[in-house]
Amino acid sequence: MLFALVIVTFLMFAILPADPAALTCGKNCTPERIEQSRQRLGLDEPLMSQLGRFVIGIPCGRYYPADGPVLTCPALSSTDKAVNGQFYCAVPCLGYSFRTGEDVTTLIVQAMPVTISVAIGAFILFLVTGVLLGIFAALRRGRWQDRTAMGAALVGYSFPSFFIGLVLLYLVVILPPKLFNGWQLLPFPAYEPLRTNPTAWFQTLILPSITLALLYAAFYARLTRNQMLETLGEDYIRTARSKGLPERTVIFRHGLRAGLTPIVTAAGLDFAFLLGGAVIVEQIFALPGLGRMTVDAVDDLDLQLILGTVLVTSVFVLIANLIVDILYAVIDPRVRLT
Repeated sequence: MLFALVIVTFLMFAILPADPAALTCGKNCTPERIEQSRQRLGLDEPLMSQLGRFVIGIPCGRYYPADGPVLTCPALSSTDKAVNGQFYCAVPCLGYSFRTGEDVTTLIVQAMPVTISVAIGAFILFLVTGVLLGIFAALRRGRWQDRTAMGAALVGYSFPSFFIGLVLLYLVVILPPKLFNGWQLLPFPAYEPLRTNPTAWFQTLILPSITLALLYAAFYARLTRNQMLETLGEDYIRTARSKGLPERTVIFRHGLRAGLTPIVTAAGLDFAFLLGGAVIVEQIFALPGLGRMTVDAVDDLDLQLILGTVLVTSVFVLIANLIVDILYAVIDPRVRLT
């Protein structure tokens, strides 16, 4: 699947009507400069030759332009990017962005910690909050607690992420203390790496994580409630209760575990999508993550960078599917029996 993904993604970008050589030659382009850019990018070769160099370059690295040193494994270090007037793209090579002067892999690696931090924070918040809220609503089915919890979940699920993010940003950061009892609990988001300033790192990620968690928690609350109502009506649940097992054991060990399969499926894919870049949230809170970098690449028509981010996002989805399939056997013994 990964090999097919690389080929299909490359071909999708290769058949675009835009000319990458014209996009990278800068202002005052002339036919001669466009042709030089085409040679530098390797676009003067046949399509299959370009595909072969791209696929081989991922595990082996490659040079731009290609005429000169042959591909070598293992590749040079990432600091050796210029050899005899050529640009070297280190392993794994996902292309070279001539607009920024760096290889795509380096740009993705620089942006990935920000996106991973937001994704993990949001994942923990929405999964714990959503599952617990869904269990609470299922145990009080038809009561006012159930209606209140599901009503709040429906409201949270209906608001778009940009609205929630802007409201939180205004109330928690911007609103002056003297106006409507404003809080100003946090400084304006300015991302700092964890190793540099842990306090600023944590303060910057609170609001983005909450923004994403509010959206996803509402979905998981409704999903968990439906699954719990279905499993709590099964015969083995009544048998467990008739044996005198504690209610906590019946709910969490027998009821929740049997209903976790669709929850795990959705959680794995949602986490992969978050790792692909929460585009709107990163734009609102000025986070230099993968989503914001992708938007900037689209604005700059940086096709190599867009291609690299699409591949990385797709790999996350493939890995998430694999992990979810493995967890099925851990969660549900019936999967192991079949």
